[in-house]
Amino acid sequence: MALKANFIMEKHPLNKYVREDVLPHILCPGCGIGTVINAVARALKNLEVPPEDVVVVSGIGCSGRASGYFNTDSVHTTHGRALPLATAIKITKPHMKVIVIAGDGDLFAIGGNHFIHSARRNIDLTVIAVNNFNYGMTGGQLGPTTPSHAVTSTSKQGNFEHPFNLVHLAAAAGAVYVARWTTFHVNLLTKSIEKAISKRGFSFIDVISQCPTYFDRYNRLGDAVSALKLFQKRSVIKNGYDPALAIADPFDKIICGEFVNKERPEYSERLQNIIKERMREVVKNE
Repeated sequence: MALKANFIMEKHPLNKYVREDVLPHILCPGCGIGTVINAVARALKNLEVPPEDVVVVSGIGCSGRASGYFNTDSVHTTHGRALPLATAIKITKPHMKVIVIAGDGDLFAIGGNHFIHSARRNIDLTVIAVNNFNYGMTGGQLGPTTPSHAVTSTSKQGNFEHPFNLVHLAAAAGAVYVARWTTFHVNLLTKSIEKAISKRGFSFIDVISQCPTYFDRYNRLGDAVSALKLFQKRSVIKNGYDPALAIADPFDKIICGEFVNKERPEYSERLQNIIKERMREVVKNE
């Protein structure tokens, strides 16, 4: 007598926040962007934020694909313009949790000026930079965070430019929450994203990520597993450390932790208060 097995189709544990219909993903094998998507979805689940109250915005590049995997409102916008669009959403829909996921090139090269002023204004956004030290989608070129002497497709003899220290830049521009983790620190990254989403104001997390297809291959860092082992070996956690001294160099040291956590008046709330005050004046004068 043949035995019939009873199969139970299990739902994806994060299907409330992640679109199952677009899986499997199109990212390169071993890419760290999937880890970031996972951490954001888990943070939203842990905070029990309704999906209808979330907007995920991304720019152009490998990380620009991230917004399409979320079962929330999402926008895949133009190169370097994720923050202006996210600002518009936050101002018009102040109750929404607006999360920006973008690459180091998108946020700090063509989008660098937008980043500085978004932090200065202290707009209530959670900004996550997937920092893989190069332009991964277009061929592994030199980017604003490429470590000194690193090899890329456009710096075959090594990089002689000074890279940006993203956490220092964010802190100096006025961000109220600044942290850095690697894709090895999944649980710590998830907890940090929870804090960033809950924080009122401009929050920034620098996520050091592997890029096996280009950066890691050009610099002979091995596959994704080797990169994660390297992150584990090179990382030093220093909460409260001076972000100006918090280097992120996979050939030397990666200083991780929460560097800034402070309070400052938030932009969209102040703007709404000004609008309400002026409306009251108009009504009073009629």
